[in-house]
Amino acid sequence: MGTSMEGDCLSCIKYLMFVFNFLIFLGGSFLLGVGVWVVVDPTGFREIVAANPLLFTGVYIILAMGSMLFLLGFLGCCGAIRENKCLLLFFFMLILIIFLAELAAAILAFIFREHLTREYFTKELKRHYQGYNNTDVFTSTWNAIMNTFDCCGVNSPEDFEESIFRFINPGEVVPEACCRRNSHVGEAGFSNREECLSGSMLYRNNKGCYSAVVDYFEMYIYVAGALAIVVLTIELFAMVFAMCLFRGIQ
Repeated sequence: MGTSMEGDCLSCIKYLMFVFNFLIFLGGSFLLGVGVWVVVDPTGFREIVAANPLLFTGVYIILAMGSMLFLLGFLGCCGAIRENKCLLLFFFMLILIIFLAELAAAILAFIFREHLTREYFTKELKRHYQGYNNTDVFTSTWNAIMNTFDCCGVNSPEDFEESIFRFINPGEVVPEACCRRNSHVGEAGFSNREECLSGSMLYRNNKGCYSAVVDYFEMYIYVAGALAIVVLTIELFAMVFAMCLFRGIQ
């Protein structure tokens, strides 16, 4: 009777582990897909992410983590179904390393969160944005952001005061990327480029890019946070099931 119950329990753990690892496999596939999409996206999302080296590095972290989870989910499914102790132990060690790496990444993100503040972006904009030098990655990236989101500066057009842009272009209050474009069908170009460059509020975009980008991606940020919590929970359960199955295999 006891042996029968142990066998049923072991079988239950085996299939539960298969289910959890299949979820890990799907999660890895999702992260891998998101990372590849950001890197090759033709609509300019890569340029937006490149505005901050930390964010751009994060894309490749997502790619690496997605690839690892994809592989681990596959190994976990095979180890559970075949009841292979070597595969299960290998799976447990790798997923433990990944789990610790994810915790370390979360801690580092919290420590370096000041690099994602308005003040940090404003300081970098004043120091490095040149306006029309499209060979400069920082400048071309900011031009892409301001054109894409119809915004100007980090907080507002006033961010260009006492900046390197004003030093290089003393006759312009804001760069061309801040100017409003014609919204009528069939018309191209700016509403009034000269008035915009001289500082007229009527012909420039007055919303800051920080608020514009945060508003646009607010929903995705919450989804990403919820997904991270779900992935960590699944990994914990997968490790517990892997060790129980490993110890139960004769």
